[in-house]
Amino acid sequence: MDRFHLMSVFVAVAEEQSFAAAARRLQMSPPAVTRAVLALEERLGVKLLNRTTRYVRSTDAGLRYLEDARRIMAEADEADEAAAGVNAEPRGQLTVTAPVLFGRMFVMPSMVDYLQRFPAMAVSALFVDRVVNLLEEGIDVGVRIGELADSSMKAIQVGQVSRVVCAAPAYLAAHGAPAAPEELTGHSVIASTGVAADSDWRFTSGHKSGGGKTSNVKIRPRMTVSSNDAAIEAALRGFGVTRLLSYQIAPYLDSGQLQIVLAEHQPACVPIHVLHREGRLASAKVRRFVDLLVESLRSNKALR
Repeated sequence: MDRFHLMSVFVAVAEEQSFAAAARRLQMSPPAVTRAVLALEERLGVKLLNRTTRYVRSTDAGLRYLEDARRIMAEADEADEAAAGVNAEPRGQLTVTAPVLFGRMFVMPSMVDYLQRFPAMAVSALFVDRVVNLLEEGIDVGVRIGELADSSMKAIQVGQVSRVVCAAPAYLAAHGAPAAPEELTGHSVIASTGVAADSDWRFTSGHKSGGGKTSNVKIRPRMTVSSNDAAIEAALRGFGVTRLLSYQIAPYLDSGQLQIVLAEHQPACVPIHVLHREGRLASAKVRRFVDLLVESLRSNKALR
């Protein structure tokens, strides 16, 4: 069998972690998929997959081969695009990741716009509140909030957000607004592990005027939730004070349903970046989506 075909089948099985799912994705029969993987392992003389009746997982050698195979397939896609011409319409599959609320509020509109412009494309979205390794999980484009570690990905800054403490006006009217971070110990605190899992909230006084004094406050939350949506809902119901990223509560600030407190103590802003493969590994379909997303995010006043 053709080497590139075998490689494509292996990538599908490794990503789906299932022979049956890979067969559906490739529109092949399960026995044909099994034969292709066995032929590839025999050609290479190494076991690429561990399989039982319950799961399929890549071996260490399989993980290394998967990374190389993805790169080779991306380069082949780019060669096809170059032969077809730069004006050829994007077609195929694109995978995008972003934090849950950010994806729903800011990435989804660009996805819909992109799909309406390019009907031959399909987009899969992975909206999760965790750091996603784009290369390992086969993601084409990602949005990352916060400082970036060294990466082989190309990063384009599109805005910034800040961590803010907020509460409903009804709660503040009943309990008063904290005048200093230390006063949070006397308030009903709602903690979201979707923003940070630690129990210390960091504050910086005077950073807007230069200098800045940093302090940590150990919070004792009365309510801890795993999603930012849940923290927002509890705050809207007047249960207490919570800390979120500014974009997450922007609509509720505009409507007056939430108010920021301790604004003069909030830490410096954190950047927002769009990430994608750099250089020749960035295909035309990726570049066009990135251009669209970057323009949309940079024009949004909630991210300035």
